[in-house]
Amino acid sequence: MSRVFNFSAGPATLPEEVLRQAAGEMLDWQGSGMSVMEMSHRSREFMSILESAQRDLRELMAVPGNYRILFMQGGATAQNAIIPMNLAGRKSQPAIADFIHTGIWSGKSIAEAGRYCRVNVAATSESTGFTSVPQRETWTLSENAAYVHICSNETIHGVEYHFVPEVGDVPLVADASSHILSRVADVSKYGVIFASAQKNMGPAGLTVVIVREDLLGHALPICPSMFDWSNVAGNDSMFNTPPTYAIYIAGLVFQWLKRQGGVAAIEQRNIAKSSLLYDYLDSTGFYSNLVAKHCRSRMNVPFFLHDRELENAFIDGAAREGLTYIRGHRAVGGMRASLYNAMPVEGVQALVAYMREFERLH
Repeated sequence: MSRVFNFSAGPATLPEEVLRQAAGEMLDWQGSGMSVMEMSHRSREFMSILESAQRDLRELMAVPGNYRILFMQGGATAQNAIIPMNLAGRKSQPAIADFIHTGIWSGKSIAEAGRYCRVNVAATSESTGFTSVPQRETWTLSENAAYVHICSNETIHGVEYHFVPEVGDVPLVADASSHILSRVADVSKYGVIFASAQKNMGPAGLTVVIVREDLLGHALPICPSMFDWSNVAGNDSMFNTPPTYAIYIAGLVFQWLKRQGGVAAIEQRNIAKSSLLYDYLDSTGFYSNLVAKHCRSRMNVPFFLHDRELENAFIDGAAREGLTYIRGHRAVGGMRASLYNAMPVEGVQALVAYMREFERLH
């Protein structure tokens, strides 16, 4: 069997060790005589899987004791509504939430939050094509906001926060879907960190929410009971049947990550991988990356050919070389290489080698 180098932005490549373990346990999980897919979510077997996943994630991210880890469904997109429904009630109505607009995903968050509270776009990089994070001193934050929302890594535009913005006593909410577990993060500086799983943690279907306990219990009356974080936390993520198999795979990924040396070790690997690609992009005029260097994402690297007419040939040729899902998002075009934790350095080396040869030929 020959596996490709999968540069998809999500669902994304998973560690081969994890896939092999899951395949070996598909019919019989650790002598239980059944697949994890078949287990009751209330069973002793699945409860051990859930508890292990929560424990390992808490260890990997050094999550403080006054934060709850919630396993939910609906993706990060659902959290765009769930967050204001849980946080806007902390303030007298009509509550206001501050947003930093750095790309398509933060834009979606802004549009959805506007259905549940007032929205203040405190800063935006739209005028420059979302190629940077606005400098903190340019932000115009509200006096009494319920929360401040950032997308700390914009998957489509390839813009990443390499700092934690200071917002005073207001809870900082971060959509970390596309770079969670890729770098060390001080969870205590955030009120909420949320992320869909299908980029660095596992398959689609699972959403992780890390929320400070004092932010629970403020849901708006219109908030559905299964989206009320207090209900989810009070039932240990078992208010309804959770995405059991996705939790199982995420748990295997957490164990794999611990075997790699943890988040600090994988961060150094990610720096090396992304530097390999960016260094080549900076060395040639044949390709370009438009993102300001201090905001470049380590996870999602968009790039363009100087001659845009060659893009389809580039993408088709890459696929023949086993370099798949390299086409950029339809909203921006070009190409994009997603370098999540499970992408080996050999994949980036193969991509750069192909790019050099394509440049030589054209």
